[in-house]
Amino acid sequence: MANMMVKIAALYPNPLDLVDVELFLVAQKVESGLRNHDTQPCLSWCHENRSKLKKLKSSLEFRTHLQNFIELVRGEKRMEAIRYARKHFSNVEEAHVKEVQVAMTLLAFQPGTSCKKYEKLFSESRWSDLIKLFHQENYSLHQLNGQSMLSVTLQAGLSSLKTPHCGKSDQVDLRCPVCTEPLGELARPLPYSHCAQSHLICTLSGKVMDDNNPPMALPNGYVYGENALRVLATENNGSVICPKTNETFQFSEAKKVFIM
Repeated sequence: MANMMVKIAALYPNPLDLVDVELFLVAQKVESGLRNHDTQPCLSWCHENRSKLKKLKSSLEFRTHLQNFIELVRGEKRMEAIRYARKHFSNVEEAHVKEVQVAMTLLAFQPGTSCKKYEKLFSESRWSDLIKLFHQENYSLHQLNGQSMLSVTLQAGLSSLKTPHCGKSDQVDLRCPVCTEPLGELARPLPYSHCAQSHLICTLSGKVMDDNNPPMALPNGYVYGENALRVLATENNGSVICPKTNETFQFSEAKKVFIM
């Protein structure tokens, strides 16, 4: 391993050679521009990658031009907006024709219109939508994952541990990663694990309940391993305090559970 690292260091004396920093710097510039309502960096990026974006059937360039048109209308520059539309929407794809028709109707409305159909076009949230679309197209173009590898790895592990009981207020186990925050939030949309064979775990001891440690049900319905209950009973003169309800029972009241 040490020899391999030496060889890599010899081939790439500069660590930045191992990371495509330029890709992320360009993406940051485009995103920063859109946040400041400047579409020029985004349009330049679209022009540089036009052939690739066309193969992806990207709508980013169209929607960026559409946003420029809307901003011209918002700024009461209607004649300039018309000239802009003639330049960029004259050969628009058929899939976007209806959107252009609706956008052109904005020329007859004021930015503060109460008409919901056109009010949405003047919404500032369109800039956030444009940034999200850029992220998607940038990830697709460079075959990047929208999530970090740490997040993907965590989700894979949490999904393998998740059961229908995880997260329920009366069955929370702090030793279970899925029952803790913020991992529980990350695990919430994930599917349950598929287990061909399952094991019963005693919530008192954390050990498997089997023939050597059979499950025992207290009168209140909660089930624990026999070994853990015996330890509690030994320490409390034959009495057992249920950790879930704080009820006290005699060990002799516990019944063995048989699972078919």
